[in-house]
Amino acid sequence: MHSWTPILLALCLTLSATASPAAPVELSGVRLEDSIQTSGSRLLLNGAGIRYRTVFKVYTAGLYLSRKASTPEEVLAAPGPKRMSVTMLREIDSAELGRLFARGVEDNLDKGSFARIVPGILRMGQIFAEHRKLAPGDNFLIDWIPGVGTVITVKGVPQGEAFKEPEFFNALMMIWLGRAPADWRLKEQLLGKPV
Repeated sequence: MHSWTPILLALCLTLSATASPAAPVELSGVRLEDSIQTSGSRLLLNGAGIRYRTVFKVYTAGLYLSRKASTPEEVLAAPGPKRMSVTMLREIDSAELGRLFARGVEDNLDKGSFARIVPGILRMGQIFAEHRKLAPGDNFLIDWIPGVGTVITVKGVPQGEAFKEPEFFNALMMIWLGRAPADWRLKEQLLGKPV
């Protein structure tokens, strides 16, 4: 064996690993691309999973960031745009979903922090209430766009003006990534950890 053979082998393995792009993820028939373009930036799928309630699949969620993050702190500190994409797997009353999100935020913030974003939480609850029901396959996006704010898009339609406060987007992320997440397994999956 030549002395350069291990080096050549290592080089070939490195090139093949970097040459093959990450594949899209498919969860219960929902396809999540490995990268997306939004607000002039390329975002990477940080992690994706399914939200279960007891034994029932409720929705898929995919977290997109400008760079990979493995902790909630890294997600919140990540620069540039960010996106949480949620696609329903079963029908749900939208007003109930809005209430569950409000509860998820409240469970993960101290009282002072929660009080400061109550107007945003009420407005978000109203957005979901106006849609009555979300059916399997319906999607909504929560986008953080620097200089603009948090934009909620339901079924492909942006819902009113952006929420300007950066802490509002971070508070919403705590629904999935906080100390009392909606689903512990989903939290790990969104952070790109094998479960």
